[in-house]
Amino acid sequence: MRDHGTGSPFLDACHGRPVPFTPVWFMRQAGRSLPEYRAARGDGDILEAIRCPELAAELTLQPVRRHGVDAAILFSDIMAPLALMGVGVEIVPGRGPVVAEPFRTKADLARLRPLEAEVDVAPVLEAVRLARRELDPMGVPLIGFAGAPFTVASYLVEGGPSRTYAATKVLMHSEPALWEALVGALADISLGFLRAQVTAGAQAVQLFDSWAGTLGTEDYRTHAMPASARVLGGLADLGIPRIHFGVGTGELLADMAAAGADVVGVDWRVQLGVARSRVGPGVALQGNLDPALCLAPLPVVEQRVRKVLDDAAGLGGHVFNLGHGVLPETDPGTLTRIVEWVHAYQHRG
Repeated sequence: MRDHGTGSPFLDACHGRPVPFTPVWFMRQAGRSLPEYRAARGDGDILEAIRCPELAAELTLQPVRRHGVDAAILFSDIMAPLALMGVGVEIVPGRGPVVAEPFRTKADLARLRPLEAEVDVAPVLEAVRLARRELDPMGVPLIGFAGAPFTVASYLVEGGPSRTYAATKVLMHSEPALWEALVGALADISLGFLRAQVTAGAQAVQLFDSWAGTLGTEDYRTHAMPASARVLGGLADLGIPRIHFGVGTGELLADMAAAGADVVGVDWRVQLGVARSRVGPGVALQGNLDPALCLAPLPVVEQRVRKVLDDAAGLGGHVFNLGHGVLPETDPGTLTRIVEWVHAYQHRG
């Protein structure tokens, strides 16, 4: 059991408070890189696992036991609320979320009803409670999460993952009222989902706007940021850290912070000092090792880990993470070593 003293280094870093060491966790730390994950999941569908609170809690706990990370993130999916509400979403292995009938017209909005959290996502909330029972004696906090309205809308409009997001952008510009209604409805669902997770026991939340980086700054501010701000602002009274993350969002970091984030995730394309200059003071940074580098020889990985930590030294609150999720082919032993290096780090500058 790690001694966190009176608090958690992860939560303290999110709030910009002094910490005894840099806290670390990994996006997709619960996943196919772990043999115990593959053994527990078997060939089952991810939504089947999400519907089983005991299994979801176990998958949440596995990387904490193996790696000694400073936070657990709930095993779930950004499309879980919609899938559990019966919107017609499948998580296809090797592809991701697939929507049988893409959203393209005003009539499609009728398929989105208000979230009844205690009914619709009851298994997820029970997984939160079960995970907290195991995590509390370890002194490790639990992160809940949801998808940001733009990213979830892009899956609904495209019908699945996309390289261009052409249908999304066309709808956004040609039917702005429809687009605003769509992301507004999704904002309410994500907000309700996150608040319910916090009520069940989540001690921090992350809003994944994974594909916001496909937008330019003007489009982001007009068509994505207001809905994300609605989610993040709706959590302000809870007093828990709100992490805002996207990929390829270097030009959007200031806006992502201004949307109501306490912590902004930074991918590997932007040096942390540059990120700090864009975000400004008072907001912690999370990141930002390139996930691909976890496949390199250990001396290379250690060098790059130190570079991230050196970049973050003196910048204020910092949570070490990857710039995106753990790749499935990553050696779990490498992740464990990264945690050890981060915890042992002392700045030499």
